[in-house]
Amino acid sequence: MSCSLVYRVGLSRTVIKSYRNLLRLSDHSSLFSTSTNSSNVDKKDQSKPDIKVTFIKANGQKIVGYGKTNENLLDVVINNHLDIDGFGACEGTLACSTCHLILKKDDFDKLKNKPTDEELDMLDLAFGLTETSRLGCQVYLTKEMDGLEVVVPETINDARTT
Repeated sequence: MSCSLVYRVGLSRTVIKSYRNLLRLSDHSSLFSTSTNSSNVDKKDQSKPDIKVTFIKANGQKIVGYGKTNENLLDVVINNHLDIDGFGACEGTLACSTCHLILKKDDFDKLKNKPTDEELDMLDLAFGLTETSRLGCQVYLTKEMDGLEVVVPETINDARTT
């Protein structure tokens, strides 16, 4: 079941986020374990948000948020209650382009995951598209990204309404 389908049937953001986190697990066998041993606990949830990300709005205002390894930039905005109008309207289901961000060339080139065809289709509908544009819901944090600065375009376009 795709995340887009999960969104369309009206499940809550919490359910969608849990589903996305399950998909990220590298060892799916831990899902079926009945043991309560601490090795089955997701280490990500125990870490504190320590990766600094600065979002630069079109008016030059800088907004700082902190995230954990393997969280995406949309999670950083939501978890830090950052005031970015309309950002993440589809709640990270890759069904809009409202979390469109522009990265510096060096930062863009360092990203481990490259844009998928589905992400590129959504980016085609975004305003202010550049060669270093990405959707925030598709950019996952690593320790090396501490101090990352991204530009939030002046105008957002909700691809669901086009």
